[in-house]
Amino acid sequence: MVNLPENIDATMALLSDQNYVCSRDLATVLYLCLSLDKPLFLEGEAGVGKTEIAKAVAAALGRRLIRLQCYEGLDVASAIYEWNFSAQMIAIRTAEAAGVTQRAALQKELFSEEFLIRRPLLQALQSYEEGPPVFLIDEVDRADEPFEAFLLEALSEFQVTIPELGPIKAETPPIVILTSNRTREVHDALKRRCFYHWVAYPDFDREMEILQARLPNCPAVLSAEIVAFVQRLRGEDLFKNPGVAETVDWARCLVALDAVSLSPEMVSDTLGAALKYQDDIAKIAGSEVGRIIDQARIDLAKNQ
Repeated sequence: MVNLPENIDATMALLSDQNYVCSRDLATVLYLCLSLDKPLFLEGEAGVGKTEIAKAVAAALGRRLIRLQCYEGLDVASAIYEWNFSAQMIAIRTAEAAGVTQRAALQKELFSEEFLIRRPLLQALQSYEEGPPVFLIDEVDRADEPFEAFLLEALSEFQVTIPELGPIKAETPPIVILTSNRTREVHDALKRRCFYHWVAYPDFDREMEILQARLPNCPAVLSAEIVAFVQRLRGEDLFKNPGVAETVDWARCLVALDAVSLSPEMVSDTLGAALKYQDDIAKIAGSEVGRIIDQARIDLAKNQ
């Protein structure tokens, strides 16, 4: 088991070993969360690397990653636990065939750990040989507001209550990371239990670092033009700006096509890797592509 980082610089180095380029302010809040056993709430646009932080932390520390993907209608049975109904029915039939008539004893057996199906939240409270897991509650803003109430007990006391078994508490708190794309405001009661950090789009230099770390075989000139072009795209009036994930995906496409520099034709043919809405693609296609390429190259010349 890898020890937790001792300071902010060690936290940055830990993530860097996993090819995650981390800003110092993010490393600071992450270090505090790891040191103080407090959840980390990450908010920001989709594709800026919020989920990747949890993956990088789990890989760096050698911990298990347990992911709860939130969605509308998420309930206790899907998030915390449910009983293995089919196994319980088999046990009842077996008991009947064996002539077991003691209802209290049978009921106690049926609602025991043997028949309990642990969902992500309950799994996160278990003990593991490699140490407490990293528990990723992804896109919590997509869950219904009532579901947040189920998270409050878990994040304040690191425990959940199962009526048939009573409270189940973690011996050692898991490393909890929540993410939100801000499709709706998350309730203050949940945010108060966490350290908060807004993950913004990176500036040019940081996005270059990220691209070079993720795709080291991408030519330097092409990498610079890609990042400058994407930075310019985010200044356009688009329905959905491309995130860092789209920058990396688009770069992979261009490398696969043996591109060494951006051209209007190459950009138009691959724009779907960076933009995910037809209205945005239509707005940028045509003469706009050439204009943005020219502006991106002017930006690069100014930075040199």
